[in-house]
Amino acid sequence: MLRRIRAEGEGPDNPTELANMKLNVQSIHFDADSKLIDYVREKLLKLTQFTDGIHSADVFLRLDHDGEERQNKVVEVRLAVPGNDFFAKRQGKTFEEATIDVTEALRSQILRSRDRQ
Repeated sequence: MLRRIRAEGEGPDNPTELANMKLNVQSIHFDADSKLIDYVREKLLKLTQFTDGIHSADVFLRLDHDGEERQNKVVEVRLAVPGNDFFAKRQGKTFEEATIDVTEALRSQILRSRDRQ
């Protein structure tokens, strides 16, 4: 089962950043609720303080079958930024934990890229 959600437009906290960044969320093997999507959006919007011009973010939320460990929530994010695309994939016990790890990895990539320029 694949569910595609497209979130665009203005938000109450930061209308200009939300209006400029398109968020495309796909949940694979389950239906993501609006609280989870809002959480992912909130975390990704924090990355706009490290780089200008994030055009879009493609987010894939997936349940993997990993046996006994239950670290089966996988979050993949591709950020489209002029000149660069950033990608990170992390898994955890919860989607929120994996989202935090992914945004931290993306933040590191953005800062390294900014330092090189």
